[in-house]
Amino acid sequence: MIIADTGFWVALFNRNDRHHARARAVALELRERLVTTWPVLTEVTHLLAQRGHVTLARRFLERCFAGAVEIFELDAEARQRVLPLMQRYRDLPMDLADASLVILAERLGHGRILSTDQRDFETYRWKHHQPFENLLLA
Repeated sequence: MIIADTGFWVALFNRNDRHHARARAVALELRERLVTTWPVLTEVTHLLAQRGHVTLARRFLERCFAGAVEIFELDAEARQRVLPLMQRYRDLPMDLADASLVILAERLGHGRILSTDQRDFETYRWKHHQPFENLLLA
């Protein structure tokens, strides 16, 4: 599975996004399922709606709920990691969505991600020292 961050989803669903063409090309070439988290879903729908794309936000959720992506649940153990991660990366700062993706990478045992957030995902480390591999901006 490949981790999908907020920026990837926004770019994929919003044709006006500067990363849209790349996100679409990568999505068409994927041979693995995508996985994301509830905080990312929340952030995507908020950003799309905030930018006047309420219909796109709804279409995004429809596809997610129809099984187009696996949604990782933050269980009790995962929730214990959120605040320490946000504290560690407070200078960026790290938000809940990004913390959930670091935790997801730790659970998956890899950091292959689709993200437009190059700065943060070049800085974040899963399992304290493993770098992410951004497949969108590679």
